[in-house]
Amino acid sequence: MPEPRRELATTRVALLELRDEQQLVQEGYRLLDEKRILLAGEIRNQLALLREHRREFAAAERAARAALESALARHGLDGLAVHAPASFAPEVLVVAKSRLLGLALLEARLRPPVAPLPSGLAADTASAVARECARAYRELLARTVALAACELSLRRLTLEYVRTERRTRAIENILLPEIDAAVRLVEERLDGLDQEEFARLRAVRGGGAGLGAAQERPG
Repeated sequence: MPEPRRELATTRVALLELRDEQQLVQEGYRLLDEKRILLAGEIRNQLALLREHRREFAAAERAARAALESALARHGLDGLAVHAPASFAPEVLVVAKSRLLGLALLEARLRPPVAPLPSGLAADTASAVARECARAYRELLARTVALAACELSLRRLTLEYVRTERRTRAIENILLPEIDAAVRLVEERLDGLDQEEFARLRAVRGGGAGLGAAQERPG
């Protein structure tokens, strides 16, 4: 049994304060335990989402590599380098935020550009394989953004889970046992004092009864 690490007053008031502290710590433990369960559930959901994003990223990476090989075979490195880009308008990063227990969880995607090409750089100046290569790498970039947002959310959840787990374990294995031990110790001390007081009162009453009987005896 763990020993309390503080001086304990053997009074009824001290016992009531310890019991109030015990109840408060138990409530805190329950809240942390519920938080730990919620975080674990969301981590499981994010892991499933991460596996899906990784599958999509791997497929997009294979497609981009194949498209690049085809474009290089058709134009060569120097020829491919002088092709006009499919668009000069940048993609727009769209980030959706949600919150769980104060944590910001992210979902991100790239919205395709909608601005027209500058004059003189029409899309048909590029060959079909070059356009396919550009499209494949845009798709790979979009998958990369979604994957990165998911990994960031998962990292935040994991760090918060570790912190919550440590606090929960500290309360469960250290703080609560110490308070329980302190409560039992004060209760035992008070019981001992009550028994001593009861024995003293019995002795006083017994002595008083003996004295009264002696006074009633005839001289």
